[in-house]
Amino acid sequence: MRNVLVLNASFEPLSVVSARRATCLVLADKAEIVAASEERFNSPSFSIDVPLVVRLRYMVRAPRRRRAVLSRRAVFARDDHRCQYCGQPADSIDHVVPRSKGGAHSWENLVAACRPCNLAKRDRTPEEAGMSLARPCLAPRSPAWVVVGASRMPDEWRAYLPAAS
Repeated sequence: MRNVLVLNASFEPLSVVSARRATCLVLADKAEIVAASEERFNSPSFSIDVPLVVRLRYMVRAPRRRRAVLSRRAVFARDDHRCQYCGQPADSIDHVVPRSKGGAHSWENLVAACRPCNLAKRDRTPEEAGMSLARPCLAPRSPAWVVVGASRMPDEWRAYLPAAS
């Protein structure tokens, strides 16, 4: 099932929902379709475009200081799927300060890494292993990170999402 970007009445990204949920919002007149795919939901009595982006018809109060949910997919997205030690394609997650040495499982202590770098670093800090990070580990702050949970971002979403920082 396809994912749909939900926008507030002010076109601010709020979340990602299933196409079925978004269609229910449209049918209940709680949202309007902003962008639709070429596919259609059909029933005996009506037919409706499958939405890609919907906008709520009313404002929803969203918290201003929303912190992105920490997940493997989100760490890869933040680090552009690149190893933060050597720049090669990443296939694993590394704790900068190992958990065995008191490192936290947090945005500030996780990076994407390739398997060779992760194995070379082992249970050491980057300084102990003679490695350095390409960029600091920070939690994302942009509202675009609301949608990191989506497995694939359709091109139609880009117009409504600010660049991730």
